[in-house]
Amino acid sequence: MPSTYSPFRYPGGKSQLYPFVKNLIELNQTNDTYIEPFAGGSATGLKLLFKGDVHQIVINDFDTSIYSVWHAIINHPDYLISKIRGVPFNYYEFGSDKTNIKYWKTQHEIYFENMGNPTSLELAFATLFLNRTNVSGIITGGPLGGWNQQKTKISARFNKKTMIDKIMAIYAKRDSITISHLDALELIPELPTRYEAENTFIFFDPPYIDQGSKLYFSSLTYDDHNRLAKEILSLHQYKWIVTYDHAPLINRLYQSANGRYEYQLNYSANSKNRGKAPEFLFSSPVTKMESKAKTVLSAI
Repeated sequence: MPSTYSPFRYPGGKSQLYPFVKNLIELNQTNDTYIEPFAGGSATGLKLLFKGDVHQIVINDFDTSIYSVWHAIINHPDYLISKIRGVPFNYYEFGSDKTNIKYWKTQHEIYFENMGNPTSLELAFATLFLNRTNVSGIITGGPLGGWNQQKTKISARFNKKTMIDKIMAIYAKRDSITISHLDALELIPELPTRYEAENTFIFFDPPYIDQGSKLYFSSLTYDDHNRLAKEILSLHQYKWIVTYDHAPLINRLYQSANGRYEYQLNYSANSKNRGKAPEFLFSSPVTKMESKAKTVLSAI
């Protein structure tokens, strides 16, 4: 079985919270619908679905390029698969460095030319390609191995068979996947009209205060974080958790949350911040938190 069902490489490593989230869903008996308002690569949601822990998942992302990939997987998987097969290199098959970098530059240009169109298939492939071939999967990170391709090759994380298998598997589960391209501040007020609170679990994982603007184009302003906290905290009847970086502002914004915790997460987005780092986790008044998973929470 694959370690992750997502076709993306994503900094932050929230897939490691799968056992913790799975246990919370079992404890709270919310195995019908699982929602990620800031889905990104949706590693946790996809694993919950493929493991049979939930019946359906909602993948929402306001980032146009990320959404374009989900839209293409659900609606036009053959296009992505054809484009992946046409890439002039593969995992451990290096090819010509000059050709590979030239291809990377072409996709980089296509990305910025189409980044305003959420249903652009060209954007979808360019996004997925850059995510797989950039440093730490970050769009602005530059190509793996740098321009000279000396220590690492651009193909190091581009395994065609694995990517195609994941796309086909997700497409096969499309009837159990809802995708949307909404600002979370627009999505949250709509939740009560779409999903019953009793059997729904929501995992909020917003772009972080300290690293968000460096890792994502759709990062939030301080005012956005403030408004988002108010909207999330208003969902008294839903079972939800929020994870955030260990920033004083976040601690203040969620001081009224019923459950307030710290935990340790492994980071790998860049060499300076590798290793364990503390994060905040908050929960709603109706969420039971006695998880049996290894993730250790310290109340604050």
